[in-house]
Amino acid sequence: MTQRQEILIVDDIPSNREILQQTLEPQGYEIIAVPSGEIGLNIVHKAHPDVILLDVVMPAGMDGFETCRRLKADPSTRDIPVIFITAKDDEVSIAEGFEAGAVDYITKPFREKEVRLRVATHLKISHLTQSLRQKNRELEAEIARRQHAEHERNAAVDARQRSDEQLQHLSHQEAHRWGITGFIGQSPTIARILDDVRRLQDVGTTSVLITGESGTGKELIARAIHFGGSREKAPFIPVNCSAIPTELAESMFFGHVRGAFTGATSRRQGYFELADGGTLFLDEIGDMPLDLQVKLLRVLEDGYITPVGGNQPRQIDVRVLAATNADIQTKIDAGGFRRDLYFRLARFTVEVPPLRTRQDDIPLLAQHFLTTFATEMGRKHVHLSQEALNQLLTYNFPGNVRELKNIIERAIIDCESAMIQPEHLHFIQRSAVRVQPLIAEMSPTLAPEVPRRPPREEDRILAYVQQNVSISNAECRTLLGVDRHRAFYLLEKMRHTQQLVCKGSSRAVRYYLAADNSA
Repeated sequence: MTQRQEILIVDDIPSNREILQQTLEPQGYEIIAVPSGEIGLNIVHKAHPDVILLDVVMPAGMDGFETCRRLKADPSTRDIPVIFITAKDDEVSIAEGFEAGAVDYITKPFREKEVRLRVATHLKISHLTQSLRQKNRELEAEIARRQHAEHERNAAVDARQRSDEQLQHLSHQEAHRWGITGFIGQSPTIARILDDVRRLQDVGTTSVLITGESGTGKELIARAIHFGGSREKAPFIPVNCSAIPTELAESMFFGHVRGAFTGATSRRQGYFELADGGTLFLDEIGDMPLDLQVKLLRVLEDGYITPVGGNQPRQIDVRVLAATNADIQTKIDAGGFRRDLYFRLARFTVEVPPLRTRQDDIPLLAQHFLTTFATEMGRKHVHLSQEALNQLLTYNFPGNVRELKNIIERAIIDCESAMIQPEHLHFIQRSAVRVQPLIAEMSPTLAPEVPRRPPREEDRILAYVQQNVSISNAECRTLLGVDRHRAFYLLEKMRHTQQLVCKGSSRAVRYYLAADNSA
């Protein structure tokens, strides 16, 4: 007999809990309803629900944001989908909820069909993800057993090759599930990024730092680099550095031996060991604790890890891809991030632009998400009206590609006909809509000519210094139209190649031509 799926409802208002319970119980779900975040955290470890509906505003005690952050920081609960409950068009709560780790939201007053469909969709996605992970674990375990016996049985070679092919197939399925085939676009900026990705696929060891706003697809780029390169058959291990408890960080990254500390009843592999031969993706690298940064730098330099409580280093072969939406230069200036680690991670940098700067990609991405979600929901012949597309093209997308994905998913749920209209689109910031008419610009006959590639950034910096004696980070940003992080990278790169020298400290530093020591 199939076990009933459990839903945990956390809401301090009894009437809300009752409405949600009456809506979901007839669908065959087991419902657990509690009035506070504290009670929800206590019960989640016993019940381990399949999905959590979490109210944002709970005046007495812990609010929904803190509850969600604690759920995501706990390895035993971080994979449970959290759908938060908020007042209609509460823009601040919606944005903060996504940052805390929620996957979706529903608004009050509740609409029964929306609640049912959203819960069912995320239960299905969670089930598919867990099933794929389990299959990967089983295949990896099987491959390891066969490798151990390889020297005794020549026949195991063929069997291992078959297992490798199956693992590769599942890896490609995972890549598709995360939307790598959906990383599409026709803007010149995206074309340059894809050129970078293709080059990085051919280089299996270079560390890469991917920067960009939240929701722009940084992990998507990391997965594209991994699954299109020589390491595609090996594991891709994503780690959110901001969600790792400080006291467990070293063990989680480097593993531990049995008896290393209280509760260490067996040997545990860390993220580096799990990613051996493959790729370790460090998301939100700017939030990594300083003491762990030192250990990470050592691993990047010599390629050896030592488990907690162990004394035998082990060599590993791991490519590190890192991502951040933070201003790393500000963290370096404040002493919160190591400069030497930055240069180890940023052997190559990929800057991902926000969606609002590449409007040509919006129709392609919208159609991709429309096709994907319509297929998952069993809907056929769902289309986006021209009026709805017009609204998407005039919106600035503060949540970037992730927000567009959520808007399209909700529109399909709300729309009962075959044509999505403007009223089916729900924006976080309607006031942020751009005003210029843009539809005509989408016509190929009216599209402006793409400008030629500008001079190299280093050449422009050198020309500026020759004319103005020196240059600061702020002046470099203005000159090139880049952010602080990119300006710092270029100036330091030119210093290391002895084109420039720097004088001063912190924010007062200025860069001069290497041959000019008179200033």
